[in-house]
Amino acid sequence: MDGRKRANITPGLHVHIVLKEDQRSGDLTEGYVEKILTNSPTHPHGIKVRLETGEVGRVKEILES
Repeated sequence: MDGRKRANITPGLHVHIVLKEDQRSGDLTEGYVEKILTNSPTHPHGIKVRLETGEVGRVKEILES
């Protein structure tokens, strides 16, 4: 599924995100969505979310859970 569409993202979803400090390297962080922070229906760089660990980043991949 596409991490750039808000409709595809729900709390509890297993995802890979890119943190702000990892945008240049492209390192991904794995976790579960706690809260969706982007209000618009789409975003070209991925929907911004907060993981259950408190980390904030943009969704790059939605993993099968």
